[in-house]
Amino acid sequence: MKIFIAFESFCEPFDILQEQTVLSVKLMIKHHFRLSLSDDKQGRRFLELTYAGAVLEDDWVLADVRITSCSTVKCLLKEEDKPLLYVFNALTRQTVPIMEKPQFLTATVAELKNLVSLKSGLPVSTFRLSTRGGTELYNCNKMDDYQLDLGSTLRLDIWDGWKEYLTGCLLGHKHIIQRYLSEEEHVAKFQQRVALHMAAYFGHLDLAGWMLKQGVRADQPVGIHPYREWCQETDHPNVNKCPVHAGAEAGQLLLLKALVNNNALCLECRNPQGQTPLKICIKHGHKDCVLYLITKVWSVVSFPGLSFPVRIYIKIKQWLYKVQGRVRSKKTMTYKTRVGDTVLVDGFTEIKMTSRPKVKGARKDSRGLRPTLPALTYRVPVKRHKPAPWDSKRQSRGSACLKLPAVERKQWSQGEGAAGTVPKQKDDGDKNKWKVKVPLPPIRRDTNPRPQFFYSTPNAAGLLTSSLQSFSAHSGRTPRENAIYCLALASAFKEKPWLEQLRMARNLARRTVQKPIC
Repeated sequence: MKIFIAFESFCEPFDILQEQTVLSVKLMIKHHFRLSLSDDKQGRRFLELTYAGAVLEDDWVLADVRITSCSTVKCLLKEEDKPLLYVFNALTRQTVPIMEKPQFLTATVAELKNLVSLKSGLPVSTFRLSTRGGTELYNCNKMDDYQLDLGSTLRLDIWDGWKEYLTGCLLGHKHIIQRYLSEEEHVAKFQQRVALHMAAYFGHLDLAGWMLKQGVRADQPVGIHPYREWCQETDHPNVNKCPVHAGAEAGQLLLLKALVNNNALCLECRNPQGQTPLKICIKHGHKDCVLYLITKVWSVVSFPGLSFPVRIYIKIKQWLYKVQGRVRSKKTMTYKTRVGDTVLVDGFTEIKMTSRPKVKGARKDSRGLRPTLPALTYRVPVKRHKPAPWDSKRQSRGSACLKLPAVERKQWSQGEGAAGTVPKQKDDGDKNKWKVKVPLPPIRRDTNPRPQFFYSTPNAAGLLTSSLQSFSAHSGRTPRENAIYCLALASAFKEKPWLEQLRMARNLARRTVQKPIC
């Protein structure tokens, strides 16, 4: 049959067969127009065919997607840059791509950690980066020193025992945060600053309000972990970033309003680069936040019989906090570390940032108390009498009075190693996407009795069950999931009527029996 390929300003006819795949058609287009395609570490240049509003996959057959004679297929030449690096987040179990130019490999590790912090929302003092071999990347070194190639995967690890706590910060659940708060006072204060930073980044109003009530200030830097107090000279410069800066970078307008109304010093709070929240919002293009901060900066503070600009009020308040800080510094030592406290030095002490979960025995409830087990009680064994001999005369009378104890059915969760359990299968990454597109009714058992056939194969049920099991093992999906997947693919052809989409789905489902569609 003959189809037309629309490429740029050309519309050329091609003679193809109905059993040809999309990949073979792409090769014909490549040789006809003399195009150069590439696929290397830096990026790839490829062809994309679209028909009836849907993108055609390489392994599809033209007849299955109902491409008939004299149809027009649109062809596009696309270029795609591949990520420079990948960072596997041990907290969320997700891989974050780093889209930068190859020259970025000559930058320092501190700049890389800054990008990872902007993408993940974690402060730079809560995680570390390491290679696949376990070599830690230090802030002062360059990435070239570790011989990182294009497309390499790094690992992000957090402090040991912080997984549940940071998960609560990501979700904004203050009860989880209160439950897994550290028992050490100086570590707990650092965790509260981290929680306010993440609440400002993700926009959790309830969590931010609760942290402000606890006395955490949004204009104070998050700082470093108390264990690394002796490593301040080699730490990341962005440890001095404040929670209000994180809210400005993310464009969280409601959070900025809450933080500024709580403390006006947030308006003139500067990050390590010397930028105020207003300049940060202008840099990232958050228009609503810029308008709000401008109105607050040029507003007036009124007192009984006195009013002056906000800038003067901020300078007075900064002077008061500075005096209070000097008074406190005279009463305290330079280092807050005491005898018996943990001190970490890079390259000398054991690493405590391996994303290990917290010990279950150290959990606390919402009131801050450790759970205790009830006292053991000794039970006196009860003597069981032998059952009386069975009497046929008392059968009818005893059957009405005899009661059997109720059997408790225990539902086993998937993934457990007990007998009779169903192993938990791993879902593919795009499963939720095609399931949402085509919602189907729930599975129901048919209780309506059917008339039996005059003759039926004795092993018909066994043959059907075995074939369905082999199909699931071969394709990785159940027949129902495969039907949803094929309908989702066919529904991408929006310019086709619904019955035509249904025929495409049937053809695709029929082909998956022979060869599964990836």
